Amino acid sequence: MINPATEEVIDQVPAGTPSDVAAAVDAAHAAFIPWSATSPADRGKLLADAAALLRERADQIATTIATDMGAPYSLALKVQTLMPAGVLESYAQMAEGLVAESRVGNSLILREPAGVVGAITPWNYPLHQAVCKVAAALAAGCTVVLKPSEVAPLAAYALADVLHDAGLPAGVFNLISGPGPVVGEALASHPLVDVVSFTGSTRAGRRVAALAAESVKRVALELGGKSANIILPDADLEKAVASGVSHAYVNSGQTCSALTRMLVHWDQYDDAVALAVAAARTFTVGDPFAEGTRLGPLVSAAQRDRVIRYINTGQEEGARLVTGGTDYPLERGYYVEPTVFAGVAPGMTIEQEEIFGPVLSIVPFGSEDEAVAIANGTPYGLAGAVWAGSEERAVSVARRLRTGQVSINGGRFNALAPFGGYKQSGIGRELGEPGLAEFLEIKALQL
Repeated sequence: MINPATEEVIDQVPAGTPSDVAAAVDAAHAAFIPWSATSPADRGKLLADAAALLRERADQIATTIATDMGAPYSLALKVQTLMPAGVLESYAQMAEGLVAESRVGNSLILREPAGVVGAITPWNYPLHQAVCKVAAALAAGCTVVLKPSEVAPLAAYALADVLHDAGLPAGVFNLISGPGPVVGEALASHPLVDVVSFTGSTRAGRRVAALAAESVKRVALELGGKSANIILPDADLEKAVASGVSHAYVNSGQTCSALTRMLVHWDQYDDAVALAVAAARTFTVGDPFAEGTRLGPLVSAAQRDRVIRYINTGQEEGARLVTGGTDYPLERGYYVEPTVFAGVAPGMTIEQEEIFGPVLSIVPFGSEDEAVAIANGTPYGLAGAVWAGSEERAVSVARRLRTGQVSINGGRFNALAPFGGYKQSGIGRELGEPGLAEFLEIKALQL
């Protein structure tokens, strides 16, 4: 493992093989019957104990995440570690309150654990994305084989320690590290895996879905995004722009739901660009552990180079670079300057494709209908935002967006609400009761 801030090797993890995957799946398969037979209350208590351990170890785990993938320590603590602890607690409560049976007419409806879950997670939120899948699956009574990203896997090992120390029985949770084309594909295609839950790029998601289809597995996919932040003319422009820039750059832009497209009315466009530039320049680039750092490095040299290629493409296609660019802001580390493009037209590459870096595109519109059309005009539909002079107007526009979540006038992310996308942003939902339902099968007994 390489520290993206220093470019130094910090650790090593095993490179799993298909035979390792087979052993882990066999263990999960053998553990499924006894684990699924445990009471929801017992499963809930174990998850609550795990959440408490995660909170106790939050400083240590946040330090690991900041070192492994480059998030500023404050973000690594609050968002990357304590938020997953809250998700664990939420599924502990849902497990304890799980209603496994209900009556409809002469039918008894059963909600049963779906089986062995293959969970494949990314590097950008390495603990949160793992917890979203693992906690829900365990609460439902499933067993799990987790394959974290080989780019930043250390948080998954910390989660394995937490679950072990909380008393999870052997075989219920299994961890296999290694590259996606080897370990991930073996997991997605294994005949004893009943559910595959994947978070990552749309390209990789297509491959996972194709492999899972061979044995007709259930599949949940949380994929890419190109989320629009619509600022209507009667909104508080200064507040909306500042919030929008922050939500574009969170985690150095390495967030699938980042608000990377800011849509502003022509009458306010120049003012919005000036405000965005001023806001972007407050994002201090630096070491994740340095006081005042707001923008850490990208996770790898490959990711940094990918983002720089997009910045070059934006200029080549005629967008106007108003701050940031392709210069390396520090002598070492995989850093990219906070970047803002103006003069971005619908259809440009930087307006259509997920960049996964600190790059904001500001797109003008002339009417509410045009803003909605631009927002809906990408293959993605994961998240979005609407700012307006009233909640009622913002909600009316949000209802027209083909996307899984919409923030209204700065509404905060809610880890208890379902998260997932329309179109090529995925299939299914994580978090909340819909996230639990992904790991439950439905059976009807006709009495």
